[in-house]
Amino acid sequence: MKTLCSFLQISRNMHQENQTTVSEFILLGLSKQAEQQNFLFVLFLGMYLVTVLGNGLIILAISLDAYLHSPMYLFLANLSFADISSISTSVPKMLMNIQTRSQSISYDSCVTQMYFSIVFVVIDNFLLGIMAYDRFVAICHPLNYMTIMQPKLCILLTVIPWVLSNMIALTHTLLLIQLLFCDSNTLPHFFCDLAPLLKLSCSDTMINELVLLIVGLSVITFPFGLIFFSYVCIIRAVLRISSTEGKWKAFSTCGSHLTVVLLFYGTIVGVYFFPSSTHPEDTDKIGAVLFTVVTPMMNPFIYSLRNKDMKDALRKLINKKKKKLLLDALGI
Repeated sequence: MKTLCSFLQISRNMHQENQTTVSEFILLGLSKQAEQQNFLFVLFLGMYLVTVLGNGLIILAISLDAYLHSPMYLFLANLSFADISSISTSVPKMLMNIQTRSQSISYDSCVTQMYFSIVFVVIDNFLLGIMAYDRFVAICHPLNYMTIMQPKLCILLTVIPWVLSNMIALTHTLLLIQLLFCDSNTLPHFFCDLAPLLKLSCSDTMINELVLLIVGLSVITFPFGLIFFSYVCIIRAVLRISSTEGKWKAFSTCGSHLTVVLLFYGTIVGVYFFPSSTHPEDTDKIGAVLFTVVTPMMNPFIYSLRNKDMKDALRKLINKKKKKLLLDALGI
């Protein structure tokens, strides 16, 4: 993060003629009502702890249980790490602002926060598509699963999202730091998101918005298309299952996943791809809460706790921890 901040400072110095007069931004948060701040603090602290604990347990269980060392759980561990990182870019700062009653954030910290929020949202986007493809291969081509999902392919499918997401975030960041921010420095948001920053600029943001639209649509189209194709094939395969119980179980799992997909993509499209004049500012904040806070919190329950192997691994992990604490307490 320090390296990124230094890079941003150097880049800004290279554009002295466009140097912004704003050295910090004011984050208004989710509510202007003072009496609601304590409620929001408790609510988001609880959501943050649940997200970190749930996703952290998943990563730990997958790393310690050799039975879970398979492609599906490799992608799940990456998704859990991305979810922890995603919520950690915004919620801790918001909680600190509520506690200290200070709403300011420096220019460099704001741009850095925006950079990492883009990185982890894009990674989530790619991983949703990759996990859908993995389930397509497992359900529709079970006999060839290990042949198709070879270690080299799994590594590529893990590394590529991280590389692409950083390239996309860097593109938006380099375009943003060339914009002018004049007298107005108040962001009606709870973190430094790209869309409200562009609205706040007093420069012409046409290029930024055009790049956001083109890159955003490109990034969303392929994973969403992969998800759609995968689940059409999965549903067709499930319909051929003779057991009613087996069909219901499979459809229940697909329904949960598709709920998260619709929630994730629906809010992303609503926040970033529709003109701000078509919806109130509160809609942007609600949408951002859904895909930066609610979705990461839901993922452990949807992708893992409904999975028998994952539940068994988590049970083993918890029992092992309890046994260790008991032995420590007895001095054994």
